Amino acid sequence: MATMRGDISDRDLNRTERVVQPRTSLDETKASFLTTEFWAMVGVIVAILVATNQLDSMTGEEGWTLVSAVAIGYMISRGLAKAGNAHRDNDY
Repeated sequence: MATMRGDISDRDLNRTERVVQPRTSLDETKASFLTTEFWAMVGVIVAILVATNQLDSMTGEEGWTLVSAVAIGYMISRGLAKAGNAHRDNDY
């Protein structure tokens, strides 16, 4: 009969302990500055600012509005890329 104290005689000595492997901490998405989208955004922003400076038909306000639109589009695309990805780490 087992006691509530948990003496050594109460344990099943033939039982083996199950080893639990820790989960990995790998993410599917890369850091933002390592992605092609980031460098494409940087290139487009530079092109917009150069065009704004060189063209007479484009004002500074229009140029910065386009830069803002490109940056917002990039942030949305990064959010969508990370939305379906559950962050995995060793915490249970």
